[in-house]
Amino acid sequence: MENTQQRNSRKTLIGMVVSDKMDKTIVVEVVNSVRSKFKKVVKVTKRYKVHDENNECEVGDRVEIAETRHLSKDKFFRLVRIVEKKK
Repeated sequence: MENTQQRNSRKTLIGMVVSDKMDKTIVVEVVNSVRSKFKKVVKVTKRYKVHDENNECEVGDRVEIAETRHLSKDKFFRLVRIVEKKK
């Protein structure tokens, strides 16, 4: 068996920051289009609590987040990068 293990690919998502009131935590809203049972395209919105180590995000920023181990009860994503700053 080799000593170098390959890490599993982690889920990455892109969404909009909707809250930055907590310390080192932001809330990111991710919008997905899903085809319903009756072949209609519906937008599904989901909110994730994301670890932001340096408190660098503001409300309105587009960010990329990645799945990680649980950091608290409901925080299991971390900030990868800021895609676009608020205008």
